[in-house]
Amino acid sequence: MHSDEPMALPTPAETAPLAPADACAPTVKPGTSLNRRDFFGRAALLTAGVAGLTALPLAAESEIGPLSPNQRRQACLRLRMEAAQEGFLAGIPSHPDNGDEDRYPSRIGNFSKGLPHNARGEVLPGAYRSLLTALSTGRPADFENIQLGLGQPLTNPQAGLAFDMEGPDAQALAIPPAPALASAEEAGEAVELYWMALLRDVPFGDYATHPGTLAACAELSRLSDFRGPKQAGAVTPQTLFRGNTPGDLNGPFLSQFLWRNIPYGALPITQQMQTVVPGVDYLTSYDDWLNVQNGGPYPPDQFDPTPRYIRNLRDMGQWVHVDALYQAYLSACLILLGMNAPLDPGNPYVRSRTQTGFGTFGNPHVLTLVTEVATRALKAVWFQKWYVHRRLRPEAYGGLVHQVLANHADYPIHPDMLHSAAAQSVFSRYGTYLLPMAFPEGCPTHPAYGAGHATVAGACVTILKAWFDESYILPDPVAPNADGTALVPIQAALTVGGELNKLAANVAIGRNGAGVHWRSDYAQSILLGQRVALGLLREAKPCYNEPFSLTLTTFDGTLVTI
Repeated sequence: MHSDEPMALPTPAETAPLAPADACAPTVKPGTSLNRRDFFGRAALLTAGVAGLTALPLAAESEIGPLSPNQRRQACLRLRMEAAQEGFLAGIPSHPDNGDEDRYPSRIGNFSKGLPHNARGEVLPGAYRSLLTALSTGRPADFENIQLGLGQPLTNPQAGLAFDMEGPDAQALAIPPAPALASAEEAGEAVELYWMALLRDVPFGDYATHPGTLAACAELSRLSDFRGPKQAGAVTPQTLFRGNTPGDLNGPFLSQFLWRNIPYGALPITQQMQTVVPGVDYLTSYDDWLNVQNGGPYPPDQFDPTPRYIRNLRDMGQWVHVDALYQAYLSACLILLGMNAPLDPGNPYVRSRTQTGFGTFGNPHVLTLVTEVATRALKAVWFQKWYVHRRLRPEAYGGLVHQVLANHADYPIHPDMLHSAAAQSVFSRYGTYLLPMAFPEGCPTHPAYGAGHATVAGACVTILKAWFDESYILPDPVAPNADGTALVPIQAALTVGGELNKLAANVAIGRNGAGVHWRSDYAQSILLGQRVALGLLREAKPCYNEPFSLTLTTFDGTLVTI
């Protein structure tokens, strides 16, 4: 019979809430740190709760595995308490914003879509105050009292207040302030978005020679603060609209994981998609633009009757318009499993002579992880969106650009944007300076920064890079033909790690190509998702019986071992 060491369960006093439930809602401006005395006092209380565990009387035990039932129960409790203590001691970082909300009393630098606006597109002050009230109190009733415009609801602001029982707390992770409204960096990102809108129908394979892409490269290279990838200090057709992580510049624009067939169990799935017709953009008239700022109705998409593989930014934009948020990474996981791609060498079953993984370190395990991490990522980024940054969407910035260039208002838009060839090209095509949108409804009804798609991308791709051997070169690479109706073989040496990084960039920057996100939304949000995934993996490590160490390359090229 196994012997048990005495171990106490927490007393009612030790397990009581540290504060009333309402104290969980932010009652001060997000970013305020815990008082050091309060922080360490609460940490000591939790430590005392773990240290003071003693055993409760149990029924007679029988031999089941290496631990008796009571030992197993105590070990489970100890793991949960130690994980909770580690999360508690991590604290809450400061959450600075870019200052635009305080800088501009009219709130022109912040998200306000769905609230009522005046004729210039500026949010009505009382409506914005009603939003801030709800975000400050956290009371569900105050969210129901937010003043909407024409009825389009806001997307889930209370998600940023949710707790999670796995991985780091949503509010324990931070991202730096977004570029400010008047900055050259924001203007550089906007010029890129205008070029993306102008070039939505250009096939990726034509970037090297198309006059529009060459003009975009030239202008982006001249900007005073553009932070996209460059070669020899210049934007080139090979770097245009790509990500900044290892592997992004290798081979075709699109990741192999968005083209190859998916072995979905017994159902082989091709990645030919239902896309939209070329040449149709939205919110290019001021009346249409103002209508959607107020949350008004919008027309349906216009679909192409022919299924096609993704071949340009319009196709990619429609893909990220309707995808299930972890869809690309579940598909990538199935593709890798289907080709028997090698696992990370630290997987405990890579060298086992007598066992294979299944529920732990096998196929069902990674398929669960790559989807499970998505909900943790969403809670983390939704806190950043609603409670910290409230960054305006590109379509709202386009409204400010239009008002300035049409001499209707004087807003602090950087000259790099106002003097850009991209803005003039949009005016020549549409008669306004508004950013042409790929979606009829324009951007979603939640703030831009961070980006949900990009945070989920960062989290899911991190799981996959930890699981598989990143150096493995994918066999038989492909690309679509000119009209996207078939795949053709190509010559390229593309690694698992590089194509996973590229997949994250394609999905996140695909949202930029539709006009709904900024480059910095992508760049910072994949890092946020990465931290979510690493925290989840590290917290789970003591839960496994098998000794293991998984190694991955982070988005900045650093090797990390779990």
